[in-house]
Amino acid sequence: MRAERQVLFWMTAAALLILTIAVLKDILLPFVAGIAIAYFLSPLADKLVELGLNRVVASLLIVVTLVVLAVASLVLIVPVILSQAQDLAAALPGEVTRLREGADAWARARFGPGFTGLDTQIGRATEALSENWASLAGWAATSIWSRSLAIVNFLALLLVTPLVVFYLLIDWHPMLQKIDGWLPRGHASSVRALATDMNDAVAAFVRGQGTVCLILGAFYAITLTAIGLNYGLLIGLVTGALAFVPIVGWLIGFLTATTVAIVQFWPDMLPILLVVAVFIAAQALDAGFLGPTIVGSKIGLHPVWLIFALFVFSYLFGFVGTLIAVPLAAALGVLIRFAIDVYLKSPVYQGSPDPLLRETAP
Repeated sequence: MRAERQVLFWMTAAALLILTIAVLKDILLPFVAGIAIAYFLSPLADKLVELGLNRVVASLLIVVTLVVLAVASLVLIVPVILSQAQDLAAALPGEVTRLREGADAWARARFGPGFTGLDTQIGRATEALSENWASLAGWAATSIWSRSLAIVNFLALLLVTPLVVFYLLIDWHPMLQKIDGWLPRGHASSVRALATDMNDAVAAFVRGQGTVCLILGAFYAITLTAIGLNYGLLIGLVTGALAFVPIVGWLIGFLTATTVAIVQFWPDMLPILLVVAVFIAAQALDAGFLGPTIVGSKIGLHPVWLIFALFVFSYLFGFVGTLIAVPLAAALGVLIRFAIDVYLKSPVYQGSPDPLLRETAP
């Protein structure tokens, strides 16, 4: 029964962790962000220590570099992104109207009089979208600000997160050794094996997929901007950030960029085809090189389970849930696979047939 007790222990620990996050979700953002960043950068700190730097100096160097990059992004990139977002919000009703007019002309030429009824329904939908877009954009901005970027949380994110990263980088290995010392000696080897599997799965996402998202975001932003696509920087960075959701993030970016390209460049097909080629090339790069090389197969999450986890945790815990959804899903996946393996080896699964069935058998 030792394995069964381990399963019960880890399932209880996972339930308590989820309950703690639910209770403290409103104040966890700086700490969750700090833990994720420290986990991502811990191997870099180890490399700097191997080169001869003191752990404190290496951690301080990493945090200072991170702060400089964050400030540079706020000064140089964020204003451009906000400007493009504002331009998109202001231009969207007119762009929808232009897209509808182009679709109307194409559909009338193709379907003739039979298009009239569908045209009426499309007209009502686009008019409603255009009329309500301003209020919808205002509601979205107010909602985002009030729920995830309230001034206190924003300042906490800026001030507390670097401190959390710094102290965690310094104490990363002593902290792991301390936790290892708390393990029950009779189960320490099994717990370490589970922890190793969890670390492989979480690292594949946080370090591997995070790196892939950064590379793809830069690729999309640079190429779409070079093509001259309106809002190319915004679309590229958002698509890169959504790349952690298999296929779905790529599809959202592809549909958005292609629609904007059609509205902007039609009837000139070359820029539209270039936008399509960018997304095909990025998908090929991700599937053929970045994913296998950087992420590998250790994350162990089916895309459907990944999308489900994102929906569930973001619904339950808000923005914090979005940050922790995949790492927790990966860890839970390890526990579930371990529990299934224990069940398949247990007497419950492998025991003798039911006596009543044996008596009635021919």
